[in-house]
Amino acid sequence: MKKDIRVPLSSRHLFGALAIAVASLAAPQAQAAYPDRPITMILSFPPAGATDILARAIGNKMSETMGQTVVIENRPGAGGNIGLNLAAKAAPDGYTIYMAAVTNAAIAAAAYSPQPGHLTRSFTPVAGVGTVPHILVVPNSTPATTVPQLISYLKASPGKYNFASQGPGTLSHLESELFKTKTGVDMVHVPYKGSSQALPELISGSSAMMFDSIPGSMPLVRAGKLKVLAVASSKRVGSLPNVPTVQESGVPGFAAENLFGIVAPKGTPPAIVNALAKAIEAAIANPSVRQALEAQGAELRYTPPAEFGKLLDGEMSTWAKVVESAKVKFD
Repeated sequence: MKKDIRVPLSSRHLFGALAIAVASLAAPQAQAAYPDRPITMILSFPPAGATDILARAIGNKMSETMGQTVVIENRPGAGGNIGLNLAAKAAPDGYTIYMAAVTNAAIAAAAYSPQPGHLTRSFTPVAGVGTVPHILVVPNSTPATTVPQLISYLKASPGKYNFASQGPGTLSHLESELFKTKTGVDMVHVPYKGSSQALPELISGSSAMMFDSIPGSMPLVRAGKLKVLAVASSKRVGSLPNVPTVQESGVPGFAAENLFGIVAPKGTPPAIVNALAKAIEAAIANPSVRQALEAQGAELRYTPPAEFGKLLDGEMSTWAKVVESAKVKFD
């Protein structure tokens, strides 16, 4: 016959207290505060270009705010699709984010065959960071000093001259295709892997022109190696008030704003998205960051997640039409 063993009430209270204590010790280990390790920011272009400059300046300040290092990982190639696809496959845990050259990604989405990653379908918007307008630059040896003079110069020898770009399917490429369509000039496309490879060739005169970022090209303009003829955006930029737009220079309907922002893999928890967005907002508001980036032509503007998502959709639609009109397609 089994005995009925009773635990004294005081002992039961003790066991209960111990259980609660053990659970409370285990809970923080199961749900560590975000972030508790470094964050990787992937981008689709090599060092020294506009995307890289933005990513490093903003990433450094994010590191200070979040208490963890933001590691920049450059993955250039295939019109930006290599970096984008890599980021799209990452775990949606907030430890991999993507600095999107949005306008460029919108072009690539339309110009390339369907990719595993897609800027709006594979990612959650985190924050817009602003625009970095492109400029039209030519070798210092080129006789043209204005856009109309450049058009006349190119038209005098159809098919003789090349134009350089940051790569096939990039904004730098499509801007030149749009320029050809709007002006009727005949040039041959020579693509490179980013501005750092293209600009030395442009300086040498092997290409007649290029649309490039202000941060990438202006140091060479100041050094007397390149000439800037116009800005590609729909309005003049604050850092170059005396440089006209391409539209002002007699090419109506030409505009490319070059939007940038940060996204995270689809499924990233809203609390983590908000934490990242706040860190990005603080970085953009930092006076030293603003001064450094705006001096290089960036026009910073924080855009919260929902509003940034609408901008993404708008760019995708706009550049799909341009790609179709220019008949640009890659396999």
